[in-house]
Amino acid sequence: MEEINLHFTGDIHAITSANNLLSAMIDNHIFQGNELEFDKVIWKRCIDLNDRALRKVRICLSGEKNAVPRDDGFDITVASEIMAIFCLAENLDDLKERIGNIVIGYNKKGKEIRAKDLKAEGAMTVLLKDAIKPNLVQTLENTPALIHGGPFANIAHGCNSVIATKMGMKLADYCITEAGFGADLGAEKFLDIKCRNLPKSPDAVVCVATIKALKYHGGMPIENIKEESIEYLEKGIHNLLKHIENLKNVFGLNVIVAINKYITDTDKEIEFLREELEQKDVNISLVEAWAKGGKGAIDLANKIVDLCEKPSNFKYCYDLQDSIKEKIEKICEKIYGAERSRIY
Repeated sequence: MEEINLHFTGDIHAITSANNLLSAMIDNHIFQGNELEFDKVIWKRCIDLNDRALRKVRICLSGEKNAVPRDDGFDITVASEIMAIFCLAENLDDLKERIGNIVIGYNKKGKEIRAKDLKAEGAMTVLLKDAIKPNLVQTLENTPALIHGGPFANIAHGCNSVIATKMGMKLADYCITEAGFGADLGAEKFLDIKCRNLPKSPDAVVCVATIKALKYHGGMPIENIKEESIEYLEKGIHNLLKHIENLKNVFGLNVIVAINKYITDTDKEIEFLREELEQKDVNISLVEAWAKGGKGAIDLANKIVDLCEKPSNFKYCYDLQDSIKEKIEKICEKIYGAERSRIY
């Protein structure tokens, strides 16, 4: 676990280097005479640290000839465009093409300047030649898992790499993968973006929830969250029901709710939640993997196997042919419940 949380195989360092190589090439190009006539640079540097002091910086202050001071900034590496591209690429050639198409700035006529205009894509891809290979690790119970990439879900698609998921599907009868954040932001991007690149839709979806979180969504004060309360649970369950609605009605997928059990959860709360979900024809499984390991998730595994055999009617939230405005409207309305008249 420590290795994964520290430097691991160096993938993130490679992505950081590829990103910052492009930044260095942009500034060197401008310093050497600015043949591409950069008027505005939009490409940022990155660092694998949450260093807030670097979010906005002023660069090119050396006073050297052609060194034009400008505002710049650092993103966290996992929030970089390289990380997002890295996780959607099918192979090294596809990665190179995607990197070449990155818009890095605009010239004096307002025309886009791309990474391939600087001939940067080759060197950047070479830096990523080993990182593009998925990383095989084992769980505490010695089962295989692939860890590869990790773009933020708030700025990208929030999923592991397409390459790793395809590998997992080839090597096992069942491949479980994760989408970041919730069934609104994370799952929507997983389904609308990553699934188009696989291309494969899920055979079943596990929506994970906790009774503590549902009570909190119902307005229960955080300091009282360990106390039994059907009242707050009844109010908070509507948050979970919206996530289920998104997955079932918007995307047409089969869903099971996995309740991560805490020692503070009472039998009364568990039974209330079970009855409420069963009334809405939603299967539920109580997961005790935290306390019992794999044995605590056998019921969930069996129900997932059964759910995968049921037919689904998968559909995307929007079409690729839709305009950006139309895509935003459809996501706002279908996923977040916004009224069209209030979107703008």
